[in-house]
Amino acid sequence: MIFSISLHNLNQNLISTEITVMKTYFFIILLALSFAAKGQSNTINYKYLIVPEKFSFLKQPNQYNLNVLAKALFEDKGFTVYYDNTEIPSEIATDRCRALVVEVEEHNSMFVTNLTILLKDCKGNVVLKSKEGKSREKEYKQSYNAAMRDAFSSFGDLHYEAGSTTVVNATPVKPVQEVKTAAPAPVTPPAPVNQPATATTKQAEALLYAQAINNGYQLIDSTPKIVLTLLKTTVADYFIASNSSTSGIVLKKDGNWFFEYYKDNALVSEKLSIKF
Repeated sequence: MIFSISLHNLNQNLISTEITVMKTYFFIILLALSFAAKGQSNTINYKYLIVPEKFSFLKQPNQYNLNVLAKALFEDKGFTVYYDNTEIPSEIATDRCRALVVEVEEHNSMFVTNLTILLKDCKGNVVLKSKEGKSREKEYKQSYNAAMRDAFSSFGDLHYEAGSTTVVNATPVKPVQEVKTAAPAPVTPPAPVNQPATATTKQAEALLYAQAINNGYQLIDSTPKIVLTLLKTTVADYFIASNSSTSGIVLKKDGNWFFEYYKDNALVSEKLSIKF
């Protein structure tokens, strides 16, 4: 009887010892993982960021002061930040892949403002994504600002690491950076399909880059300066086109692009060199 009780106690002690050892190993593994996570430096090898003057979900430029706030938050992390409507340095203008574009997505629900911050490269690839920042403030400006700051807090010790090189994903997703601007009012100019004999034809000048916007594209030169705004139509390779002084159409004929418009009652056909 005594021997039986002793064996029972021994078994209990062995089981207790095994459980203690397992708990110790488990704790050591968790501790190691924790130190490994903290040891990772949250750096990014892009020095320049571009903030749009108006985020896609807003109705006005810098509404609720969000665009200024985004620029200030990233500048505090050591980045050099430019607005997309200001003159950008030549080193970025000639190579847009040296900069990331800051985008903000809105996924609001009833009584809750939800914002997510995205950093995209020149091909549209998401390089960094924040958590979904939330706010229940009733006043719009306070709510959007609080949600933006909450989303940004997930970047932690994010900073630019000086001396590193820019890495570009080789898989194309979107053309150049996506810059969203308010589309001008549609214009209905004359749209001849075949160029009349009396039309004045101008040769193509510098190469223009097509950047996607709502309902079409904007064509920019290497300055960068917006040269033309193109609005999609129901006809392939046919756009309603306008700039600050002229309205017309941009269409593709015989493999070449042309901007056609009327000047002093005379049709002008200007050949363009566009890279989509």
